[in-house]
Amino acid sequence: MTELAWSFRPGSWYAVFGPRATVLLPPGERARVAALWEVVEDGAGFDETLDALVSAGLRDLAAFVLVSSDGAATRVVIRGPARMHLAVDDDVVLVEGVDGATWVERTLRDVTRIRIEVEEEVGTVDGLVEAGLVRVASAECPPAGAEPEPAPGPPRNAEVEPEPVTQRVAAQPDGDTRPPDVDPLELLRPREPGIPGQPPAPPVTAQPVARLVFGDGETVAVDRAVLVGRAPQPARASTDDAPRLVTVASPHHEVSSTHLEIRPGSGADHGTAVVTDLGSTNGTVVVQPGLPPEELRPGVAVQLVPGSLVDLGDGVNIQVVSP
Repeated sequence: MTELAWSFRPGSWYAVFGPRATVLLPPGERARVAALWEVVEDGAGFDETLDALVSAGLRDLAAFVLVSSDGAATRVVIRGPARMHLAVDDDVVLVEGVDGATWVERTLRDVTRIRIEVEEEVGTVDGLVEAGLVRVASAECPPAGAEPEPAPGPPRNAEVEPEPVTQRVAAQPDGDTRPPDVDPLELLRPREPGIPGQPPAPPVTAQPVARLVFGDGETVAVDRAVLVGRAPQPARASTDDAPRLVTVASPHHEVSSTHLEIRPGSGADHGTAVVTDLGSTNGTVVVQPGLPPEELRPGVAVQLVPGSLVDLGDGVNIQVVSP
């Protein structure tokens, strides 16, 4: 992608936007930001910016994001409590940072939209920037609400470089396609419960529509949205109808921080539970009684019947039972 304009929500992280590279650093990295700004402003690409980023050493740099686009290829490096959604064709690829001495690196082709999230959004108004230094909670390119530029040439699948995380693959059922004319990242932005085009579901139902049984024996009633992951976070400030947060152990980091949502359905799914993968790194597999395994598409809700099994990877399974 060649679009240079970004929209952003104000926050505490430093974001350095340049003509060929963008770098995000946490609040304590002011000195490193000053040196990086000169490099990025001069038009440095991925390799030169990465060299400048790590020149002062990685030991004290617990978190950062670097993204650079050169023609059809987009390169990403991410570390720490940050994540990035990249739209490729009709899919969304989630690149999520991990703690420790390593970083996660990706190269993808024909990316049409990028969204970076480094902390909880507290502002409601987007700012716009093409080049410069600002403080952000999130950033998006092209700007939020703008039409993404078409990918050059015929559509191609994303080319993803390996990462030190085990990947799981399940058969994709025939006929499972994303609704037309939907920006993939729109499905991952904070939104009210419900499925686009259907009547909205109530934030809290009078009675649970299902119960979720986790491997450790914990049982959770589905009378509102339930967010499951290594460290799940709601999309907006907590209220009386805030989602239930269920934290699961994932020693190999196969489970994403906020991996999936299970909630009461609406419209044709009224009275049942539906599950939505929230752009997880390693995906979600659902096994319904009498049906083959189904790998969920990010942002696409699937109805769950009693007896269904939801597999998040890393040995984390959720059994769906009657309320």
